[in-house]
Amino acid sequence: MANFKLTVSDVKGKSVTKEVKDADANSLLGLQVGSELDAAIVGLSGKLKITGGSDKSGVPMRSDFHSPARKYILLTKGVGLQDTEKGLRKRKLVRGNTISDEIFQVNCRLDGEIKTEEAPKEEAKAPKEEAPKEEAPKKEAKAPKKEAPKKEAKAPKKEAPKKEAKAPKKEESK
Repeated sequence: MANFKLTVSDVKGKSVTKEVKDADANSLLGLQVGSELDAAIVGLSGKLKITGGSDKSGVPMRSDFHSPARKYILLTKGVGLQDTEKGLRKRKLVRGNTISDEIFQVNCRLDGEIKTEEAPKEEAKAPKEEAPKEEAPKKEAKAPKKEAPKKEAKAPKKEAPKKEAKAPKKEESK
């Protein structure tokens, strides 16, 4: 039995997460990144395009790796590798583009807009009367700390002019 979390995004950037179980989840098995399916499995109208996903440990699916397996591959850019320096290649763990039992999250794009259902307001029908809530006792406000009196800045001491000590002159003997 497969269970998936489908993250569905629309063209305006809004996204919702739906959990898909049992028969609906089994219909996703074997699909690849880029394939389209009906959005009725999530309760929406339109088409869903699979854009990616990840497994339970967060390893991302990569569309150019054709397999359901998990493998270390040498990457220069794209899904599974953060921005790097020019010419840098790294060996990273990624998952293939085929959905299997090990996939946890599947990312999809809806071709229309996601419409949210707003619950009707009960206040408009009949206002409910509620018992007044008891207020918690208020804490006494602490008195602000008294600041230490500011010391006046003392004028810098004036130094006495220094007298240069003159070396006694030696008289020249002739």
